Amino acid sequence: MRFITTAVLAASLAAPALAEGWKDDYQVLKFGVLSGENEKDRIARYTPLETFLEAELGIEVEIFTAGNYDGVIQALAADQIEIARLGSSSYAAAYTATNGGVVPTLTDVKKDGTTGYYSIVVTRCDSGIKSLADAEGKVHAFADPDSTSGYAVPYWNMVNKENIVPEEFFGTVTFGGSHEADVQGVFNGTFDTAATYQNNDVNGIYQRMEAKGMIEPGQICKIWQSPEITTGPWTFRKNLPEAMIEDVTVALEKFVTADEEGFKLYSSFDPEDTNPKVGFQRVDAERYQWIVDMRAWIKKQRRAGS
Repeated sequence: MRFITTAVLAASLAAPALAEGWKDDYQVLKFGVLSGENEKDRIARYTPLETFLEAELGIEVEIFTAGNYDGVIQALAADQIEIARLGSSSYAAAYTATNGGVVPTLTDVKKDGTTGYYSIVVTRCDSGIKSLADAEGKVHAFADPDSTSGYAVPYWNMVNKENIVPEEFFGTVTFGGSHEADVQGVFNGTFDTAATYQNNDVNGIYQRMEAKGMIEPGQICKIWQSPEITTGPWTFRKNLPEAMIEDVTVALEKFVTADEEGFKLYSSFDPEDTNPKVGFQRVDAERYQWIVDMRAWIKKQRRAGS
């Protein structure tokens, strides 16, 4: 009886050490952020979260950025970072690049309970282009080959819903490199139209750029909008300890209320937005399978020379 009691006591004492054990192997947590905006603003937006995670987890946390989406995806696939805030399409790219070796855990949820956003095509309001049909023969820019709203969704919808093959319909098809670069290119007249995203008619990339003084208000107009897209997830490498994935996921959930001002910065809070992001919702791989399938379709079209 004495032996059993001692064994149980030993097990109970060891439990906290096992729960904390992943920190022995991962004393630095690196999380990747996509190139949807310039690096200075990306760092500023995620710094409060970095600071909170360090305090909450008791380890060092580093933000990883790259010049394009693929840089973050490949860093995840090469085990150079542990976690990344991905879009739906870049998650699908990471899923493919790792043969399913990634785990989505959280996505943003809005005040009304929705978890989506929209791909849009924009032009200068004075361009005379009022619809996609008017853009035939013009210069069109997608954001990045791994962007959900900046490439995959608009491309798929153009072909399958609008009966438009971009490479044949537009005079020139190019990639701006990021959502801000797309909008800036339209504003400057480099592109006639470009694909980007918005959450609603008062909150999106071009509205955010207007608020930051990067472009003049009232110069960019929307001419097309996609069906709702499920917001991309916080994505972990599957080869990480399960306890680590859960602990970091819980810490991310706590960030919402523990640092309300920091979360507002992270979520690009706009006081005029009637449906702002208010937290996170748990998700799984099944939620994004249609995006994985859509990317496979696009890849097949590329191979076929479409």
